[in-house]
Amino acid sequence: MLLAFDVGNTTIAIGLFRGKKLVKSWKVKTDSDKTGDEYGAILLNLMQVAGLQTGKISGAIISSVVPPLTPVVEEMCRDYFGTAASVVGPGLKTGMPILYENPLEVGADRIAASVAAFEKYGGPAIVVDFGTATTFDAVSAKGEYLGGAIAPGIQIAAEALYLKTARLPRIEIRKPKRAIGRTTVSSMQSGLYFGYIGLVTNTIEEVRKELGKNVRVIATGGFGSRVAAELPAIEAYEPDLVLEGLRIIHARNRAARA
Repeated sequence: MLLAFDVGNTTIAIGLFRGKKLVKSWKVKTDSDKTGDEYGAILLNLMQVAGLQTGKISGAIISSVVPPLTPVVEEMCRDYFGTAASVVGPGLKTGMPILYENPLEVGADRIAASVAAFEKYGGPAIVVDFGTATTFDAVSAKGEYLGGAIAPGIQIAAEALYLKTARLPRIEIRKPKRAIGRTTVSSMQSGLYFGYIGLVTNTIEEVRKELGKNVRVIATGGFGSRVAAELPAIEAYEPDLVLEGLRIIHARNRAARA
């Protein structure tokens, strides 16, 4: 079985694959102060609760946007599961040409999500990841990674209002009953929610203009489950898109080595 790790700024998504099937997935809080032993203990406990055997792990792959944690997860894979983890980055074949001016600047999670989206839906495609930041990634009809756009995630925007103003509170992000708020909280919720919908809708349309016709739009990321239904442009919501991309990349590299 394969362990896949998507190390993000807020959470680490972990997927366990048997062949092409995602057997189980978990999310744990990202904490750069934790050691490989601590993460190992957490994952062993999660697997034990799920009734999964650790001895059947035969490979691991990591995408990370938190560089200090990459060697920590590598150490955990080696010490607790007896396998050397591949890391998405220079030297690892993704099967997708990166047409960014500096390919090293592209987040590994964005590449993995784009690989999975093209594999499942073809291209041209736009991948919208509703994470700590909201990213828009464009894939050509030939399966090339073209680039994209990066915007603040809705949680970051809400925190900025709370931290940078004297009287605005920290609020729960949810869709308000009406756009015209009659309290400070409902007014903030309206501005954040409907403003965010507008940001995503307009960005998708601008990227679509440059990609041409028959563009598929696929969403992923934690907040995507709450807003995808509000966005007619989004064709599908795939919560495990990055993990699926990691599985595909691992399989391609294993086949290349063979």
